[in-house]
Amino acid sequence: MSKNVIMICEDCLSRNYKSKINQYRTERLELKKYCPKCRKATLHKETR
Repeated sequence: MSKNVIMICEDCLSRNYKSKINQYRTERLELKKYCPKCRKATLHKETR
């Protein structure tokens, strides 16, 4: 079972990416991804 989550940039708070994760995961997903608004790779976190 998986669910879709939206990834939000830590610097500019723009919602850039969607990702699928395990439904029973307890901790939030954190990935370093490219943000087109900031024009650099920043930390993106899962929103709830």
